[in-house]
Amino acid sequence: MSEHYDLHCHSTASDGSLSPTALIERAWKKSVTALALTDHDTTAGLLEAGQAAQAHGIWLIKGIELSSNWQGKCLHIVGLGIDPNYPPLAEASHKLQNTRRQRAEKIAAKLEKKQIMGAYQAVMDLAGNGMVTRSHFADFLVRKNHVDSHQEAFDRYLGKGKPAYCNTVWADMELTINWIVQSGGVAVLAHPLRYQLTARWMDRLLRAFKEAGGQAIEVITGHYNPDEIFRLANFASRFDLSGSVGSDFHTPENPWIELGKLAPLPKTVKPVWDFLTASRR
Repeated sequence: MSEHYDLHCHSTASDGSLSPTALIERAWKKSVTALALTDHDTTAGLLEAGQAAQAHGIWLIKGIELSSNWQGKCLHIVGLGIDPNYPPLAEASHKLQNTRRQRAEKIAAKLEKKQIMGAYQAVMDLAGNGMVTRSHFADFLVRKNHVDSHQEAFDRYLGKGKPAYCNTVWADMELTINWIVQSGGVAVLAHPLRYQLTARWMDRLLRAFKEAGGQAIEVITGHYNPDEIFRLANFASRFDLSGSVGSDFHTPENPWIELGKLAPLPKTVKPVWDFLTASRR
C-alpha cells in the first residue's frame, strides 16, 4: 500500500488548536498514513504524538519548523526526520522560545498603545506550555472583538508594517539548515511563494538554500493552485531540489486547509520521502 503523506502541520505545542494526540486521531480519520508534526521552533509535541501514532498505525516523522533570517527576510525552514535530542538543535529551540516570549512582550506593549489591554497574559495562557506565536495574538484579538478574523488581525495589527508588528532577529538560514542536517534531518523550504519574492530573488534564495545544505522545497501545500504548483515544480527541477507535500494544518476551524487534503506531487519532481524511508523505524 502506498503512503498518504502530510509533512507539515501544527499542534498545541505551537499554534495549532489540536493536541498532538487529537491531531494524530484526525490524521488517521483523514487516511493519512505518514505524518510529520512540525511545530514552530519546538519539538515538545513529538513524544505524545509518537505514542498516539503508534496506537493508530501512523508513521510519525519527527519534524520542526524553524524561523530563520536571510537577506533581511524571515523564512521558515521545515526539518523532517530530525533527532530532537541533537544538542545544538535542542539548545536552539530553547533560545527561540525565549525570543518568542520577548517578541510577545513587545507586541503586547504596542497593542497597549492602541488601547488594547491584557494581550500578553492572554496569549501566554492561550499558548500554555507551547510556543507563543502571532496566531495566539490573532486569537486574542478575535475573541475580544477587536477584529472579525485572523486575517483582519494581521491586516490591521500584526502583519509587517502594521502597528503591532515587531521585526525579530532569528538565526541565519545557513545555521538553521545546519542544525537540521547535522541532526540527521532533511531541510525543506516551507511555503516558498508566501515570501512574495520576485523571480530574481527566488533564484537567489534557492541557490543560497541549496548551497547551505537545503534539500527540498514545499511544492504542494493546502492552498496552492495548479499554476503555483507548476511554478514550484519548475523551481525544484531547476535547482535539483526534492519536493515536499504538507497541508500546514493548524485547526479544524479552517475548512480550506485539511490534513491530507493535498494535490499529488508532480511526477517530474523527486519526492522528499525518498530521503526518509531509509530511516523509518
